[in-house]
Amino acid sequence: MKTYLTVITLLLTTALAVEGQSAQTATVAARLQAIEDRVAIKALVDTFSVLADRKDVQKQILLFTEDATVESYVGGQLVSSLAGRQQIGDAFGAYLARFQTVYHMNGQQTIELRGDRAAGVSYCLVVLIGIENGKTIRHTASVYYHDEYVRRGNAWLIAKRVTTFAWRDRAEVQP
Repeated sequence: MKTYLTVITLLLTTALAVEGQSAQTATVAARLQAIEDRVAIKALVDTFSVLADRKDVQKQILLFTEDATVESYVGGQLVSSLAGRQQIGDAFGAYLARFQTVYHMNGQQTIELRGDRAAGVSYCLVVLIGIENGKTIRHTASVYYHDEYVRRGNAWLIAKRVTTFAWRDRAEVQP
C-alpha cells in the first residue's frame, strides 16, 4: 500500500509539474507575443513618419488598411476626414508637396492589445519647412495620433487614425 501511495504521489507531482510548465510556457509565449506586437506597432508608427519625411506617399498608404479612415482636428475642430487608401494618399501627397523639408520626431506611445486588434496613442513633433511669398517658413506642430490597428497576416496596419494638432507655431527662418 505504501508503494502504491508513493507511485500515485509521484505521478500527481509529475503531472502537476508538467501542467505548471505548460502554463508557464503559455504565459511566456503570450508575453513574448505581446512584446513582439508592441515592437511591430511602434515600428509601424515610426515607418509612417519616416515615409512622410521622405514624401514617399505610395509606400506610406500601404501602412493603412484598404478601408482605413483618417480624421484631423485643429483647435478641436474637424478639418479633414479621409476614407480609403486612395483618398488618404491623394491628401497626404498634396499636403506634403507644399514643403521642402518634412521632419517627424516620435515620442511616447501607449498600446492596448486585443488579439489581432490594438489601439494606441502616439505623440509626435512635426517640423515642416516651405516657401511662402518668397520667405522660408517653419511650421512646428505638436501632434498626437489616436490609432486603431489590425493585424493582417503577419503585419500590423493602421485601420483608423484620429490626428490632433495640440499646438502649432509658425516662424520665418533663414534658409
